[in-house]
Amino acid sequence: MTATAPGTTRDTTTTRPADAGRRTLPGVFGPIPSDLVVDADTEHPLTADVPLKPGRWYWRDLIASLDPVADAAEIHRITSAYEFPWDYQRSLELALYRTYCVPSVSAVLEQAGQFRDHPQKRYDDTALLMVELVEHGYDSPRGKEALRVINRQHARYDITNDDMLYVLSTFIFEPLEWVDAVGWRRLHPHERLAAFTFYRAVGQRMKIAEIPEDMGEFRRWRDDYEARTFRYDRNNELIGTYTLDLMCSWYPRALRPAVRRAVLSLVDQDMSRAFGFPWQPPSRRRAAYAALRARSAVVRWLPVRRREVGTRGTENRTYPGYPTGYRPADLGACPIQPRDRAGQGPEPVA
Repeated sequence: MTATAPGTTRDTTTTRPADAGRRTLPGVFGPIPSDLVVDADTEHPLTADVPLKPGRWYWRDLIASLDPVADAAEIHRITSAYEFPWDYQRSLELALYRTYCVPSVSAVLEQAGQFRDHPQKRYDDTALLMVELVEHGYDSPRGKEALRVINRQHARYDITNDDMLYVLSTFIFEPLEWVDAVGWRRLHPHERLAAFTFYRAVGQRMKIAEIPEDMGEFRRWRDDYEARTFRYDRNNELIGTYTLDLMCSWYPRALRPAVRRAVLSLVDQDMSRAFGFPWQPPSRRRAAYAALRARSAVVRWLPVRRREVGTRGTENRTYPGYPTGYRPADLGACPIQPRDRAGQGPEPVA
């Protein structure tokens, strides 16, 4: 959950000092240090050289040969950006949607006002910041800067640890359940453990306390938290409606009623009650899942993916050409102003 404040502007809050004489490159909002401009082949040697005829199970077999804890970041990157990029994007949209069923979460988001005033930018900021962590790792220069943006924006609001912990849990479990239900193959146990390990490390760097050490324990905590907190609230309905309208706006006007019905059919009954959305017949939900499984049946026969679908593949509409010319500090409603841009001003450069 990346809460942002309405009406804020770029300020002079700084990050760590930049090394003197560090080479920079032009960026949309100012110079970008060379260590924030990365080369995927150098950064990720495991995925740099794919065999000529790798076979459909190449990535799964590679994942099976890795350590799900020590190599968690690399496994999760391969799973979400090579094997199931479309499924991960859709399931994380649903994961965020699920968090809006908690009144204390939706109250913070309504207070921030970004869903009401700038829903597309709010969506793009959240998606890109999270993809930065997956694509480059939470301890890389870009990953650390993304975490500083996330932490700074959360610090502007009174968010409980349990709410932060719950949002973190949805990033782990919602994609796992989606892929196992409608993906083109079942997840390998290493992929499941790697997702838990990766996001647990992200949560620790966000200063979230009391993250369970056991995956099953965390899942039980999540289910119990939903049972205690899911209920209708006007803020839930507002945030849910803003987001639903945004999703529909991505499609031609003639298709929007069908898109609205499809999204509502993927929302379970507990979520529908918490949002105050109209009841959907079970037949419509079965039809939606049948369509998703039919898509996966086709994907199963496609060639193995050779190129990562990371920040370049994210369907953002706010930052044209991202990540070229951008850095994580450029994202959010109140972006940080790194020291290496001191005196540069917020004006774009050629």
